[in-house]
Amino acid sequence: MSKDFYDEMYSAPGVPRPHYEAFAHWMDSTPPEVIARKRDEADVAFHRVGITFTVYGEDAGNERLIPFDLVPRIIPTNEWERISAGLRQRVKALNAFLHDVYHDQEILRAGKIPADKVLQNAQFRREMIGVDVPGRIYAHIAGVDLVRADAGEYYVLEDNLRTPSGVSYMLEDRKMMMRLVPELFEQLRIAPVDHYPDLLLENLRAVAPIAGGDTNVVVLTPGQYNSAYFEHAFLAQQMGVQLVEGTDLFVRDDTVYMRTTMGPRRVDVIYRRIDDDFIDPLAFRKDSVLGVPGLMNAYRAGRVTLANAVGTGVADDKAMYVHVPDMIRFYFGEEPILSNVPTWELSKPADLKEVLARLPELVVKEVHGSGGYGMLIGPTATKEEIALFREKILARPSNYIAQTTLSLSTCPTLVENGVAPRHVDLRPFVLSGKDIKMVPGGLTRVALREGSLVVNSSQGGGTKDTWILEN
Repeated sequence: MSKDFYDEMYSAPGVPRPHYEAFAHWMDSTPPEVIARKRDEADVAFHRVGITFTVYGEDAGNERLIPFDLVPRIIPTNEWERISAGLRQRVKALNAFLHDVYHDQEILRAGKIPADKVLQNAQFRREMIGVDVPGRIYAHIAGVDLVRADAGEYYVLEDNLRTPSGVSYMLEDRKMMMRLVPELFEQLRIAPVDHYPDLLLENLRAVAPIAGGDTNVVVLTPGQYNSAYFEHAFLAQQMGVQLVEGTDLFVRDDTVYMRTTMGPRRVDVIYRRIDDDFIDPLAFRKDSVLGVPGLMNAYRAGRVTLANAVGTGVADDKAMYVHVPDMIRFYFGEEPILSNVPTWELSKPADLKEVLARLPELVVKEVHGSGGYGMLIGPTATKEEIALFREKILARPSNYIAQTTLSLSTCPTLVENGVAPRHVDLRPFVLSGKDIKMVPGGLTRVALREGSLVVNSSQGGGTKDTWILEN
């Protein structure tokens, strides 16, 4: 194990950290063939349930199983309390920022963020200017990616505010671990996560245009060919609400209705898993067949709530990420609890010059990129890859940011040759409604390739269950 990486499980070779002692004992006392059998059992179960992920760009777009690792990510309560406080602070600030930029734009007038960076951003939706949304909440569901480095400090890597995915894997991973190692759940006080669908439904109902009554919530999916369709269907089923496609809905008199066998039924809240550009062909892309014609008129009229709100993308843009600490200070007069990863903005000449001189040691990302695509990881890139990426940067510097290559923490992971360290990140899911809520933990993603820092499922990453140990 390299001394450069913070080991989540061991403080020294063979010496587990206190919160990992029980699991380490289980690993040491369980025969390898039993562990292998449990891993095979998990693979069969996940295939049976249909927990797959479509990787775009591969031959025939084949669906594949997201690898599941039997070694959990374990976090003690005191660490989680700090993380959750920092997440609440951050998401609250992002919602305040979104309300501000679509209304008074005080943070822009104060010069805290360059106005053109917001107003000329491709994700800034002028259609949302002056639109009042219930509770001033724009990001009802946020997935905030955290990494751990140095001596174990947590950093925010990015904010996902449009249609963050992965919560179904968090829930299914927990079910699987409870099935495979029930003795550990009897022995340890592991905070539950299975109430997430209840929290989600409660928060969605709390932001309905009309409080009380029979609030009708639906999940809007682009359809079965979407890579995250399993999750859309899973969450609708778990919440006990209808999973709908655009053709199942229509708008009449600025009100959204769902077609049912009993006739039209009004829809109050739409948890939409469709990007802004495709939700309404009358407002955005005219060639979209996924959305609902007239939906934006109903939305602007305050007759339906969209979660997440249209226009949230301007706040999770990677170029905006660098300003989140300033948002926290501007709106609340507080210092950020969670730190950002040190970041360079390549739209700034001084930053561009420094980054071009240090490309082999930095990570460079597209401002609008996602899924681990469009990245340069300098330390693992070839000279040819660096040279090609340099040309891309020089062509459009404002399209990129650069970050320090952190020594990401590792967690022991079952691989073909046994147990080996692999890099991990953590995506907690933060729900904003009447209050800000989250289940303890989140989705731990693991880079299964040796030495890889890319944990995304679309890039061959896997997942682990995340245990928050209660005192």
